[in-house]
Parts: sequence; C-alpha cells; structure tokens
Amino acid sequence: MPDASFVLLDDRGVLAVGGPDRRQFLQGLISNDVDKVGADRARYAALLTAQGKYLHDFTMVECALGADAAILLDAEAGRLADLKRRLSLYRLRAKVSLDARPDLAVAAVFGDGAIATFGLVDQPGAARPFAAGIAFVDPRLAALGARCILPRSDAPAALTRAGLHEADFAAWDAHRLGLGIPDGGRDLELEKSILLEAGFDELNGIDWQKGCYIGQELTARTKYRGLVKRRLVPVVIDGPVPPVGTPISNLGREVGELRSSRDGHGLALLRIEALRGNQKLTAGDAAIVPFRPDWLQLPADDGG
Repeated sequence: MPDASFVLLDDRGVLAVGGPDRRQFLQGLISNDVDKVGADRARYAALLTAQGKYLHDFTMVECALGADAAILLDAEAGRLADLKRRLSLYRLRAKVSLDARPDLAVAAVFGDGAIATFGLVDQPGAARPFAAGIAFVDPRLAALGARCILPRSDAPAALTRAGLHEADFAAWDAHRLGLGIPDGGRDLELEKSILLEAGFDELNGIDWQKGCYIGQELTARTKYRGLVKRRLVPVVIDGPVPPVGTPISNLGREVGELRSSRDGHGLALLRIEALRGNQKLTAGDAAIVPFRPDWLQLPADDGG
C-alpha cells in the first residue's frame, strides 16, 4: 500500500481545447511545445502578454473524455473564464473548441509511493490513463508527485480505491512550499511577473526550441542577455508571519517582498544579490532566511 495522500484541488479548473486545429492553435500562443503533449506526456506552460509578462499558467495533457480527444488545461479555477476569453481572441477561423469542464476535478497526489501508485515512471510529465481520466507526474518537478484529472463524481472513490488517503489542502500547500514551487495566481503578479523570475526555465515551463509565441521575443532576450535580477525562492519565516506583499529588507534596504506562506515557510521574490552571503533579511517583525532547493539555478556569483 502506498504511503501517499491525495487532495482535490478546489482552486483548479479544467478547460478543454478540442477540434482538429487544437495543437496548431495553442502552439502559437503559449510558452511550451504543444507537439510534445499527448496521452502519455503532460507539459507545463504559460500564456503571456505581448511584453512577456505573466497572464496564466497551467499543466496540459491530452485525454479522450467522451467521443473526442482534447487537450485539457489544468488552470486556476477562479480565472478560468478569463483564460477562455483570452484564448478565444485568437481563435479566428481555427477549428477549435474551448469548453470549461466543471464535471472534471483536479487532484494532487503526494508522498511516498505517489508516482508508483499509477505505474508511472519517475519523470516529469509522464502520463497514463487512470480510472475514467488520466494521471501524470507533475510536469514541473517529479518530487511534487502526481496529478489526476478525473470525473468529479468519482474522483475521491477512485483515488481511495488506489490505496491513497485523503488529506487537506494545507498538507499539499506545505509540500509545495517546502520544494519552493510557485503557485501562479498566488505567487506571480498579473501582467507584471516574468517567467524566468519564477523558475519556469528549470520547472520545464518553456521550450526554447519551439517557434514563436506571444511574449517569446522578450522572454528569450531576458534569458540570453542575463537580465534576471530577482528570483522567487523558498524562505523560512522566524517570527510572526507577515501578509503577502510585505517588503523584505536587508539592514533597512528593501530587497524583495513576501509571497504565499504557511506554517513558517513561504516564497519570497528577492533580488539575487540578497541571496549571497549571510544577509540579515527581515519582513515586519520576522526574520527571513532563504534557502536554495536543488532544482533552482542562479547566475554565477558576479556581484549581481
């Protein structure tokens, strides 16, 4: 029996992109290569402004739920209508359908044995059918565990039958924060954040070999000119936890701000120079201690 847990992510929704032109349609819009998405492979991607700023992020996997196959976007539920609206602006004459699927639920599965529960290989994005839906290794980082998209009416029962235990959202959120993984709607700023600040390169959210997409030119320029000066990093919060957006200071000089947090752990957007050496960072009355997860890469120590 796996010692793993599942949580139904009520903050996630599913947008089904169907029709014969679905791949070509998405390919010109988003940051990852849609041709690498299939029933056996999920991908992580973002939709950007023309200036390369964050609008939406989502995982995507192909699945036949009903008569026709579709690419399912696992996205922020509260902004799913906005994602559909923005994609619709580019539909023009493409043979594409965009359908919200409230009948589908997204679940996160994490802990020892999470990936093995579904017979998946331990590689980001590996996918296979499960129950009446699909399961896949989180395409950002395998250490996060697996995700499932399932009919809402049967999701808890199907996951319980697989030997998993239901957990609350707080347990999943603590797992995410411990690995330093951003939660798009909570940790990125709409029309302000850039992908490379939020780890999209290391977290498999950008394909540098694919063709053009919205915001591609500025995203590439940021990478190849070394223009990233801040990073979202996990932090330990020693003291009363300040609210989201609280400035973080180093001896009176502002060097970043706090983002989502829980139980003394959080994410912070910090200037890279503030991550070098033993700096004394504070936010409100709390001490902030950043740490670097294995997956996170920083530029060479050139003085910032």
